[in-house]
Amino acid sequence: MSEQTLQQKLDAAGDLVTFLRNQQVGPNVYPGVPAEYSNWRNEQRAWAESAVLFNQSYHMVELYVSGPDAEKLLSYLGINSFKNFPVDKAKQWVPVTPDGYVIGDVILFHLEEDVYSLVGRAPAIEWLEFHAETGDWDVKVERDERWAMRNDGKRKNYRFQLQGPNAMKVLEKAMGETPPDLKFFNMTTVNIGGKPVRALRHGMAGQPGYELFGPWADYEAVHSALVEAGKDFGLTLVGGRAYSSNTLESGWVPSPLPALYTGNDPMLVAFREWASGKSYEGMCSIGGSYVPETVDGYYLTPWDLGYGIMLKFDHDFVGREALEKMKDEKHKQKVTLALDNEDVMRVMSSVLTKGDRAKFFEFPSAVYSMHPFDEVKCDGKVIGVSTWVGYSSNEGKMLTIAMIDPDFAEFGKEVSLVWGEPNGGTTKPTVEPHVQTEIKATISPVPYSEVARDAYADSWRQAGKGK
Repeated sequence: MSEQTLQQKLDAAGDLVTFLRNQQVGPNVYPGVPAEYSNWRNEQRAWAESAVLFNQSYHMVELYVSGPDAEKLLSYLGINSFKNFPVDKAKQWVPVTPDGYVIGDVILFHLEEDVYSLVGRAPAIEWLEFHAETGDWDVKVERDERWAMRNDGKRKNYRFQLQGPNAMKVLEKAMGETPPDLKFFNMTTVNIGGKPVRALRHGMAGQPGYELFGPWADYEAVHSALVEAGKDFGLTLVGGRAYSSNTLESGWVPSPLPALYTGNDPMLVAFREWASGKSYEGMCSIGGSYVPETVDGYYLTPWDLGYGIMLKFDHDFVGREALEKMKDEKHKQKVTLALDNEDVMRVMSSVLTKGDRAKFFEFPSAVYSMHPFDEVKCDGKVIGVSTWVGYSSNEGKMLTIAMIDPDFAEFGKEVSLVWGEPNGGTTKPTVEPHVQTEIKATISPVPYSEVARDAYADSWRQAGKGK
């Protein structure tokens, strides 16, 4: 019996909102590292106060794209401009559907002439694989699958992130010389532990730092050299629990639902018939209080995610015509919501009763599905959605990243987050019986971290303007 396609699975599922909200998959997992090396509170504080080493070697997909048409294909599928994109540069690459809705985003590395790699969640990578396989492109693609989907105990590359105010001191000691002064998202090759290492000037937790990667065989030598170099500078290893919460301070939305479930464009139909029922789209889950009439209600535009700065109409790409029609419309504004401390305590204390309880807040990340969507209200009206929620020890606040009607995007304005799922909750194993409740929140800048707003002044992570 042939494997079920994504289209066949969706056809059998019926209502897609109900289907995705009841998928039996919890939030994204971070294999290969312990949940905590010390405790998540200290691990969070270290990226603001000293330095941290994130180990990203396990949980992301990497796709190599090479050949004479590699850049043409990437340009055709991405909203990004490819002007001034030489070897040793990287960018956040964003593909959209023919209807202009975001499929996902990954980091794109220009490694060599006509050789690129993409690193991140699977949807954007699968979209590229589909086009490479079915289109008339002179390219080769090689997928290096994430840890959870393999059993050979190794990958093509290790990948570490060195972040925090002491990151450069750690790197200098590990290298034995002054680190190169690179511009944001530029790369070079350095020597650590006697091994050549590709270094990307990057930031992840609202602090300056580097992403470091190289052949899997060099993993132990490079990791050990970094750990040894960091002993005098408070370098802290970060486990899976704290890792998933760093986005709260930096303002990146990890979880746009890939907008591939509907649409009659032949390209979308062909993708769903090409993709497996066990693909990311066929297995992921949605959670939260926001329940639109159709799955299209979860789709997001580049502007909703703050990616308008990346969108360039200087090339032909899939979705360009749709985005040109949308560009002058009103778009959601990405903000941070700082939840009211007393209201959060009220929700948390409900678990100490035998009566009605609110949805449990997990710490530090309170996300309980692959794609969280919670209603944001003002004066009883739904004005947007929250897509990530958790606790920041550095800020002493429960925060969410939200996208709201720009008419309400006034810093300091009070709104409310609808916490919990309707009707006692869905059948996801991460959802216990509970009742919905509203939590007061204050509209705040994104990124919430002042350091992140300053450090990323030239990227999409801008402070924004309140009314």
